Amino acid sequence: MTIEDLLAKQEIYELSCSYMRGLDRLDGDLQKTVFHREATVDYGFFQGSGSEFVEFAQRVLKSHAANHHMLGQVDIKVDGERATGEVYFQAYHRVVENDVPIDLFIAGRYLDRYAKDQGVWKILFRQEINDWASRHPASEGTSLSAPALRGARRPEDASYGMQSSLSVRD
Repeated sequence: MTIEDLLAKQEIYELSCSYMRGLDRLDGDLQKTVFHREATVDYGFFQGSGSEFVEFAQRVLKSHAANHHMLGQVDIKVDGERATGEVYFQAYHRVVENDVPIDLFIAGRYLDRYAKDQGVWKILFRQEINDWASRHPASEGTSLSAPALRGARRPEDASYGMQSSLSVRD
């Protein structure tokens, strides 16, 4: 494995991190940056372009009370200007159905193909495979103590202010 392969793997891994952040923070602009301009997706319930999927996902997730996506193991194989990946994930969704809060957990994998787009690695094709799901009534209350800071969606989440205040030092 070359240094270039390691750098490619890191850049490709960061695509999935940005993708998940875009979902959780409801930041469609960020989520769109991970897709190649010719990207297609197949989620079973949705097939189309990468940008069309982002619009769809942002619209659906907007109705959720909360979302939390976690990455698991990531296996990336680089072959020159192309690469493939299998990315494990777990997703938590707090949804409301008939005025009843529901906790929905989904675990699965993304099967990806990557290519460079104007010199930058991007997702060219993403297929979502669901391995298991669990749905049950939401637990009442919260285990967070009253003074705990809570996450929010874009731009209210504290991380958006943090990122703009970061500076690079020599």
